[in-house]
Amino acid sequence: MGDRWYSEAVVYCLDIDTYADSDGDGVGDIPGLIGRLDYLARLGVTCLWLHPIHPSPNRDDGYDATDFYNVDPRFGTLGDFAELLHQAGNRGIRVIIDLVVNHTSDEHPWFQSARSSPDSPYRDWYVWSEHEPSDRQQGMVFPGEQKETWSYDRTAKAWYYHRFYRFQPDLNMANPAVRAEVKKIMSFWLQLGVSGFRMDAVPFIIELTEPGNPNSPKDLDFLTELRQHVQWRRGDAILLAEANVEPDQLPVYFGDGGGSANRVHMLFDFMLNGRLMLALARQDPEPVIEALRDTPLLPTGAQWATFLRNHDEIDLSRLTAEQRNQVYARFGPDEHMRLYNRGIRRRLAPMLGNDRRWIELAYALQFSLRGTPVLRYGEEIGMGEDLSLPGRQAIRTPMQWSFKENAGFSTAEPDKLVRPVIDKGEYGYGKVNVTAQRRDPRSLLAWFERMIRTLREAPEIGSGSTSHIDVPTPPGVLAHRADGVTGTMVFLHNLGTDDVEVDLSLLQPEADQPIDVLTDRGYAEVGKLERLQLAGHGYRWIRLRRGH
Repeated sequence: MGDRWYSEAVVYCLDIDTYADSDGDGVGDIPGLIGRLDYLARLGVTCLWLHPIHPSPNRDDGYDATDFYNVDPRFGTLGDFAELLHQAGNRGIRVIIDLVVNHTSDEHPWFQSARSSPDSPYRDWYVWSEHEPSDRQQGMVFPGEQKETWSYDRTAKAWYYHRFYRFQPDLNMANPAVRAEVKKIMSFWLQLGVSGFRMDAVPFIIELTEPGNPNSPKDLDFLTELRQHVQWRRGDAILLAEANVEPDQLPVYFGDGGGSANRVHMLFDFMLNGRLMLALARQDPEPVIEALRDTPLLPTGAQWATFLRNHDEIDLSRLTAEQRNQVYARFGPDEHMRLYNRGIRRRLAPMLGNDRRWIELAYALQFSLRGTPVLRYGEEIGMGEDLSLPGRQAIRTPMQWSFKENAGFSTAEPDKLVRPVIDKGEYGYGKVNVTAQRRDPRSLLAWFERMIRTLREAPEIGSGSTSHIDVPTPPGVLAHRADGVTGTMVFLHNLGTDDVEVDLSLLQPEADQPIDVLTDRGYAEVGKLERLQLAGHGYRWIRLRRGH
């Protein structure tokens, strides 16, 4: 991998508390994760993204931190974390962690001091208003669960701002001392050996909140400061940002108007994610073609992170109401499958009816598109969700390792588990687990290993350019290509259910002994590319030529 390792990475995200429990207390921990690193290495993962690891009251799954310089004692110690970094590095796996500095827990010592007195040195570390702000009930991230974004604190005798839940007061990024502290936090973890940060809620981190102004200014230059700071501390460290903003705003998160990539290295591609879901729902590639065509031009070194499922709901807010309803009708027909009037709280396998061919097609398509693929734990074995759990917890159930009690996740009594394992139905651990799929060369897990291995042999997918091949194709078929110094790959994906034939003979002059490298089934040889067979929900990754 080159200097821009992130452009050719395969990212795997997980919650430590639901992955592997080594001591039988019902909560996943760092030693348990270390014990599963060989599994991740075999899968082909090159970067591990850990959801919040800090001490927390856990009222919001760890996103309410009380100490940014430590590890939640439920997971282990800083020594355990250092060992994780070492053992992951031995296997060629980098580790990035969540940086959740938009807010703290209201139990954080900083906030407790801040609310205690107007003279507290931490008073100005948070955002206060002596009078009730007029925008008190605007800008809520969790509609239906939040009633306001400003709450009155009787001890402080003032209103404090919280973009998220009321127990998560926002830090005041207009305060130079807070900015310095954020850099210090980043320096601490970089010194330990992390390879960067997934930055939570970036548009809110850079918001300079003004009471009564629902459109407070944003200081994008703070991202430039953080980028510079991180690069000086560790040259190959990255910032992977969560910023679900309007398309015309996306480029400014990567860099300033000068055209250089001097802000975040990577952004999650929420626009593409919504379009992918719409395309799968319609069984029509047009939304993906539009997304590829409308992608803003990125500065050199900037990169998208693609995903189908992540740790939150599928966010459909960038689709029109009509488009959103089409996705709902196909993948979230029942009200309890939806969340916040904008998303679906399900995993992909049940959304696609546990149709193996459809699941393979969806992930083959995601992993072949421009950007760096991100895979949610459990998706590689087709785990389901538990809709009896509240909100986002539905897709945060323990990893299903084996046929053993608690799916091999923990030896604790079932009622002691951090969250119930899925033990019934077609997604119960008796039917869906790593052990069963490890023994089956035709399993979904075996397919993921093969697909990721193929991806890593085609670095132009991540580091090259991707474009739609604009030729007449049968309904449902997407044809696109990836070009880079390592060569050219061509991809065919059939979102429809009918067997078809595709003519790509116009590419023949570029071809150098073209060959299939990943397919859903055996097909006739590629030949001159003029009569390429493609099954319903089928796919073909074709090596057109190698670079010289």
